[in-house]
Amino acid sequence: MDYQNTLMGLLGIENVELSKDRVVMTMPVGPKTHQPFGLLHGGASVVLAESAASVGTFLNIDPEKEAAVGLEINANHLRSKKDGIVTATAIPLHKGRKTMVWDIKITDEENKLICVSRCTCSVVPIKK
Repeated sequence: MDYQNTLMGLLGIENVELSKDRVVMTMPVGPKTHQPFGLLHGGASVVLAESAASVGTFLNIDPEKEAAVGLEINANHLRSKKDGIVTATAIPLHKGRKTMVWDIKITDEENKLICVSRCTCSVVPIKK
C-alpha cells in the first residue's frame, strides 16, 4: 500500500506485518509527531492506531465493492515518548459484515506500552 501522499506518509507510518488477523505498523517519534513540549502527540498515536485498524479492516473486505472507514476510536496514553520508534499492533476483536472492532497496542522499542486503543471501523459500500 502506498501512503506517500497521505497523512500516514507525512507521519512516516510504515507497514511491518499485514494479515487479516494482525496488523503491525511503525511510526517515528520526532518533530513531525511531537506536541509543543517535545513529546509524542496523542493525536499522532491515534492516527497510527486508526490506520492499523482501517488497514486491517480493508484486508478483510472486498475492495472492489466496499471501503473501510473509521467509525469510533478511543485511546489511553500511558507513557510519554520523546524520540525513537513506536509500533502499533492491531488485533481484531470482532469481524462483522458491517463493522469491525480492533484492539491496538502501541509500544516502544523496549516493548513498553505507550498507548492502548480500540477502534471500530465501518464497512461501507462503494457507490459507483
